[in-house]
Amino acid sequence: MFGSLLRFSRERAGMTQEALGKYVGYSKSQVAMVERGERPPKGRFVEVADQTLSAQGALLAAAQKLKVSRFPSWFEDYAELEAQAIGIYMYATHVIPGLLQSESYARAIFGSHLPAPEDDEIEARVAARLGRQQVLQRKPAPTVSFVLEEHILSRPLGGSVALKEQLAHILDIGQRRNVQITVIELNREAHAGLNGPMILLETAERTQVAYVDGPSGGYFVAEQPDLGDLFARYGILRAQALSPEESMKLIERVAREL
Repeated sequence: MFGSLLRFSRERAGMTQEALGKYVGYSKSQVAMVERGERPPKGRFVEVADQTLSAQGALLAAAQKLKVSRFPSWFEDYAELEAQAIGIYMYATHVIPGLLQSESYARAIFGSHLPAPEDDEIEARVAARLGRQQVLQRKPAPTVSFVLEEHILSRPLGGSVALKEQLAHILDIGQRRNVQITVIELNREAHAGLNGPMILLETAERTQVAYVDGPSGGYFVAEQPDLGDLFARYGILRAQALSPEESMKLIERVAREL
């Protein structure tokens, strides 16, 4: 809501994001992120913007109610459910899932985003992503399962050193009794996951929900029959994947060959 009010005030004043940025000491992309609710206003941003845009105190008043989240607005609801879930089941097709990412690998991913985020924004996103991993150590421990496509284990995001560190991190997490990591080999002739990645959650109330990620955000699936279809598809994917023991051996082999 703060971002929407900022955008309204800026457009009413006939000012571009770039022009406002010069007054508040932000780049055009940083102003855009504040307007989208992806970045909190820092320093004297609110005070200067309110005066520059002749907002008559509206931005100052709105900023007093501003709640800053570690996550993008579209991801907040999912992050809250994930932190409290008793069951987390992830199928990944493009990159290692966030709950398994090492710090350098996560930084390489955020550094690849377009439009390119600022350095401090990358660090904030990395910190938030690593913070999510506390759920793996939560007590009582949730049941966590990952199904990974084999090809993402050899994609050297951040370089070969970062990838080798990432694979070692996966092997370490895979030792946890509440975590199961399996890999679908490249030579699979039948494949239940061609519709793309998905995350399935089971809440403390034993309700189920699915989360499907996309280029511009994600959405929940909570209604039947679509929800049941996703859970059934995940079950078939686990059956098509290597066993956890075989998967660990494959990951170890990929790491040795780097």
